[in-house]
Amino acid sequence: MLFCCQGSEARPSFSLMAVPGLASVLPEHLAAHLDLGAGTVGAHPGTERFLSDLRGVFHDEVAYGEALARGNPLVYRVVGVAPAEGDGQLHYGLGTLQAGKIGQEYFLTKGHLHAWRPAAEVYVGLRGDGRMILEEEATGRTRLVPLGAGDVVYVPGHTAHRTANVGSEPLVYLGIYPAAAGHDYAAIAERNFRCCLVEREGQPVLVERARLVRGAGGRP
Repeated sequence: MLFCCQGSEARPSFSLMAVPGLASVLPEHLAAHLDLGAGTVGAHPGTERFLSDLRGVFHDEVAYGEALARGNPLVYRVVGVAPAEGDGQLHYGLGTLQAGKIGQEYFLTKGHLHAWRPAAEVYVGLRGDGRMILEEEATGRTRLVPLGAGDVVYVPGHTAHRTANVGSEPLVYLGIYPAAAGHDYAAIAERNFRCCLVEREGQPVLVERARLVRGAGGRP
C-alpha cells in the first residue's frame, strides 16, 4: 500500500505531489512485489518463450529437433515494467529462465542488443545459478560472467547480452535499464552470438560457435 503525504505540522511545505514527475507515475508502478517463485511483478503481464520460439538459437539443430519432438516446454518468462518514459527514467524486467539443456548447450535466452546502443544495463541475480554471455558488437570480444543469487552484472553499452541457466532450478534475475534503451533482437537473430555455452565435464564452458560441429552434441 502506498501513502501520499500532502503535508504535516512538522513539515508544512512537504508534499509528495510536488516532486517533479511523481504525479505522472501510477501507484502500481511506484512499488511492486516480486514473487520469485511465480516469476511475477505484481499484476504486470509477462512474455513467455517456449522451445518452439527459439529455433535458430541453439547450435545443435539435431538435438533441438529431437527435443521439440518430445514436447514444447516453457524456457523462459520475462515481466517488463515501464513506470515512465522520458530522459532519466528507468525500466526494469524480471526474468525466470528454466533449467535444461539442448544437447550439451544450456537453456538460454534469445539475447539482444539495445536499440539505443550506448544504453547500459544492470542485472541482479535473485535465485539459481546462471551465466551471462557478453559480446562487444564492434569486435566480437566475449566475456562469460556469473549471474547467480546475490550477483550483480554490469552490461556496458554496445554489448550484446544473453542469459543462460547452468543450474538445476529456475534462474531468476532482475534487469534495470534506461527507458530509451529499446531491444534489438533482429541483429542477434541474423548472426547469433559468436560463442556457445556448453557443458564440459559438468562445468559450463564457452566455446566458439565456429569450432562446434552441428548435430554432434555440441562438441568440437
